Amino acid sequence: MDYLDSLNEKQKEAVLYTNGPLLIVAGAGAGKTKTITHRIIHLIHKGIDPETILAITFTNKAAKEMKERVMNMLEKKEHGDIVGDNLARPGFRRGVPFISTFHSLGVYIIKENAHLIGLTKHFSIIDESDALSIIKNIMKERDIDPKQHEPRKIKGIISRSKGDFIDVEEFSKNVGNAIQSIVAIIWRDYERELKKQKALDFDDLLIESVKILKNNKNIKEKYQNKWRYLHIDEYQDTNEVQYEMVKLLVDKENNLCVVGDTDQNIYSWRGANIKNMLHFEKDFPDAKIVMLEQNYRSTKNIIEAANNVIKKNEYRVPKNLFTENKEGESISICETYDELTEANHIAETIDILLREEEAENIAVLYRANFQSRVLEEAMLAKQIPYQVLGVKFFERKEIKDLLSYIKASLNKESLIDIKRIINVPTRGIGKTTITKLFANQFTEIPKATQEKINNFYNLLDNINEFISTHKVSESIKYIIEKTGLEEKYKHGSTDEQEDLENMKELVSLALKYDELEDGIEKLLEDASLSSDQDTLIYEEDKKGNKKGVRLMTVHASKGLEFKYVFITGLEQDLFPHIKDGKKSKEDNEEERRLFYVAITRAKHKLYLSYATLRTIFGMKQVNSPSEFIYDIPEHLTSFEQKYSQSGNRVVYL
Repeated sequence: MDYLDSLNEKQKEAVLYTNGPLLIVAGAGAGKTKTITHRIIHLIHKGIDPETILAITFTNKAAKEMKERVMNMLEKKEHGDIVGDNLARPGFRRGVPFISTFHSLGVYIIKENAHLIGLTKHFSIIDESDALSIIKNIMKERDIDPKQHEPRKIKGIISRSKGDFIDVEEFSKNVGNAIQSIVAIIWRDYERELKKQKALDFDDLLIESVKILKNNKNIKEKYQNKWRYLHIDEYQDTNEVQYEMVKLLVDKENNLCVVGDTDQNIYSWRGANIKNMLHFEKDFPDAKIVMLEQNYRSTKNIIEAANNVIKKNEYRVPKNLFTENKEGESISICETYDELTEANHIAETIDILLREEEAENIAVLYRANFQSRVLEEAMLAKQIPYQVLGVKFFERKEIKDLLSYIKASLNKESLIDIKRIINVPTRGIGKTTITKLFANQFTEIPKATQEKINNFYNLLDNINEFISTHKVSESIKYIIEKTGLEEKYKHGSTDEQEDLENMKELVSLALKYDELEDGIEKLLEDASLSSDQDTLIYEEDKKGNKKGVRLMTVHASKGLEFKYVFITGLEQDLFPHIKDGKKSKEDNEEERRLFYVAITRAKHKLYLSYATLRTIFGMKQVNSPSEFIYDIPEHLTSFEQKYSQSGNRVVYL
């Protein structure tokens, strides 16, 4: 059992406890992924069939990392004794644990039981931008002013309600104001449109899979028998639907291991319910609790700062991180005159760091997206390579066009995909024609245009036929060539030629799907469910190139770590952020958790900064430093001030 030697005592305790409910409270950088993967390996060592083990996390990046760790441990020769005599058991090597995200698990359950909800396994998954597009079209048809009622806000209300397991019928019964009435009307039309297109949005992937489990006892028991050992990562971030899914999948033996940290619950705005973790002992009275408090990531100074910040929160499972790492450098705090001075100071500091450090070891974090603009300008001025996390590879127009060709060929009722590509590249099929086509008025369309439409649908049939007999990468090459996209872009502008390069990059990316069963389905699934962090995966895979210093929101940084971390805009009302002019105790505790997450991303050195003047909505306003700065003991910090180029400064009285 040499695989246990690298674990500390608490990690080992969690790994060896294999029967019954287990709650692992894992602090930042405490090796929770390592603990879960070793626990899975230990179950296999005990003789548990790998196929009966389920591990669920929140991001593709985390699932990919966990899967790779498990498979590497199983395949390495030096770990041959891990599974002992089980290696000789027929079929052992063929079985692998099921490791995925919640949404991928939902897709898996739905595809296996699609007929129960009136779908086929080729149903479409509507991503966030497509969902927003449908809502905007509905508002236009309903003559609802998008300036008065923000489409993104309406989508957010629908998504949050679905996450709380509230459907449109229940929502409509409890309408209490004008905006809710508008949402109810749009929501009904939205559901009708998804049904018409045989499509589901992200929230439906969870809701429909839970409904399948709830309404079909035999199917629920099938999955309970299939997965007898469950592992749920980031349990503090589960919403009501995910919580319900977990409860439905756990059988009477209650072999459930959940891992989480109440101090890193930062997603209440999208339905994450911290109570799910706090009430675990109530749900499972015989649960064992293991605390992982040793941090392997950060220096002593950074850990002490994090502990002092988070201990002010009351709504948490108490713990105190510690580390055996070195004391490390002091935490730099810089007061700057305005946001331009702050951005320039950060760029100058990074420029110095880059003399000895790789750019990908550095991250600049901010509370709100609008803060990135001035930071980008400072990076450009200093010619510092950078990447703004949030520009998803699969969200690029040319990539979405390619994927829409695949999806439309598999599901011709996916009108949003048909609409996207029917005139890409240009075929002389205008908006009026598309409107008539979708309204089943094909005979009213001119004969010449009818022929163009028929040719387009024949092209989709050809793509469908090609996909069914060829590898994924070959299919994408075929689409690029046969649709005319290659011809269009290779003779186009510099930007269009770059778009073609991105399309060819999708071919390279698709190689890893070539040997998978239903590889094309898996590619579409991964594309639909990709997150901001997946940008890092795809960009770093691209010829091994790194994309420079990372610029991202604190929310996007969760789960990542960097040698050097800059936390910017630490001003009262910006960080902590005030929503709609109000600040409840719950909001303030979540903002404090967000700052804790930001601090604990840093391994070696932490830089904090704030601007005394900041222009917001076109107006300069004077800011006081964030209350969070004062929670860090002075002996851990070094302080400096940066004035504007003209020597101006702000003096606090």
